[in-house]
Amino acid sequence: MTKAKVAILKTRPETVLDDYIRLFELAGGPAVLDQTRTTIIKDNISWHYPLPSANTTPWQLEATILALKKHGFADIACVQNKTEVTNAFKGEDLNNYKPIFKDHGIKVLFNFQESDMKWIAFKPKAKMLALDKIYGDDLRIPDYFAGKNMIHLPTVKCHIYTTTTGAMKNAFGGLLNHKRHQTHTYIHETLVDLLAIQKEIHPGLLCMMDGTMAGNGPGPRVMHPEEKNIILAGADQVAIDAVAAKLMGFDPMAIKYIRLAHENGLGVGKPEEIEIVGDLDAARENWHFEVGFCFHQAVGWFTWFGPTRFLQKAMTRPPILYLGNFYSYFYHDVLHWPLKESKIYKKWLTDSQWGRLFQQYLDEGSLKGK
Repeated sequence: MTKAKVAILKTRPETVLDDYIRLFELAGGPAVLDQTRTTIIKDNISWHYPLPSANTTPWQLEATILALKKHGFADIACVQNKTEVTNAFKGEDLNNYKPIFKDHGIKVLFNFQESDMKWIAFKPKAKMLALDKIYGDDLRIPDYFAGKNMIHLPTVKCHIYTTTTGAMKNAFGGLLNHKRHQTHTYIHETLVDLLAIQKEIHPGLLCMMDGTMAGNGPGPRVMHPEEKNIILAGADQVAIDAVAAKLMGFDPMAIKYIRLAHENGLGVGKPEEIEIVGDLDAARENWHFEVGFCFHQAVGWFTWFGPTRFLQKAMTRPPILYLGNFYSYFYHDVLHWPLKESKIYKKWLTDSQWGRLFQQYLDEGSLKGK
């Protein structure tokens, strides 16, 4: 297997936009992407509330647009998706994306709106590990995605179901719509299948990952944000997830979705086979993150993975599905945000250098788009 390349840099608020542009170049972005095609930016809104480390940062989004424009990529769009627990419109507003889109002239599309795109039947050439079990002959993808470059903008954080989440997991919301929640029992295999599909439909694939604030604990929403001042980029989605996992203190090949993707030839998951460019000292860091435990994780385990998963068919369809959605809303938005995470966010705005930069986006909109 050929050696993959992942770029990594230390950064600070005063230089982060320029650092991201340099990162894009170190990762080979101009050569990886097809300049004659539309480039889709797929940001990550794990929670519409702006908890540090949970969502794509505004500087990550703006710098990626600046890097693309610097290298002649003029046709740029951002695609949003919705989930059972997040509101895309609220998320892009509270995380300061809207002024960036406006100031840089970026069109924003929503994969759940028929006026923006249709979901068409798709039969992958690659052998599927899980999606054929769930969808059979009814697998569908957004028609808008085919033939366009894709740039994923995840953050470095833990996940209660997959240990870590990043480049590969970021395709989950964009490429799957109906029945998506039914894939959780086979979530690792699903992420591998989605990467195989992406390789078939996208002429260029890149990830720009933000670790300025990284998420420790039971992510992807109720986490413990930690300031790490690191940004990463790479065309190999498996390799960048492996490097991020190693930074967090995990063995990448012990994480099932990374190992399966490596074994299926979709990328490089072994750290010793990945070339690091940029800040080599930063790549040697070990943050000793732990996923930990939360009540929401226990509920998910009983639904998707535990001995009661034989009830999954009933639990993931109406009317019980509606009760599950309400529980998730109540747990995250009614309990956690007002009682805990909102306080973390408000303290971060004044006490952290990245919080103060976020406040600057709140006050001024984009930094370089006007």
